[in-house]
Amino acid sequence: MMIKLNNRNKINKTKLRVGRGIGSGKGKTSGRGVKGQKSRSGVAIKSFEGGQMPLYRRLPKRGFNPVNKKTIAILNLDKIQSYIDKKNIKTTDTLNSNLLKKLKLIDQNSIKLKILGSGAIKDKINIEADLASKSAVEKLEKIGGSIQLKK
Repeated sequence: MMIKLNNRNKINKTKLRVGRGIGSGKGKTSGRGVKGQKSRSGVAIKSFEGGQMPLYRRLPKRGFNPVNKKTIAILNLDKIQSYIDKKNIKTTDTLNSNLLKKLKLIDQNSIKLKILGSGAIKDKINIEADLASKSAVEKLEKIGGSIQLKK
């Protein structure tokens, strides 16, 4: 290896030419050892760990699934009406996420509850939710029910 000084006092190292005689220290097999796949040209064993389960397969898949995703339980007015008709929900008690989780009508892991205005509701009911659509609020107030949104 030869070191040259150029006109700006920067050191440039010349590329080591392998396979140029035994005296160079990188002659004959050019530092590749003897025989085998790694001694050949054009071989790249990317992430191969000698038959051991590779790291990228040992770790769990994460991809595009957000780790700290906030799950929102969605409930339409027609679904609420069907629960009232099936007598799962009483019209006297306040409908909130804790009650729905206790009755196993929404997912236990859901953090927030959103009421959507799809379908019709006949019975007057009081709802306590985190989010609600405009149409849901209008329909509930039209039949005399109320919806309280948590901040």
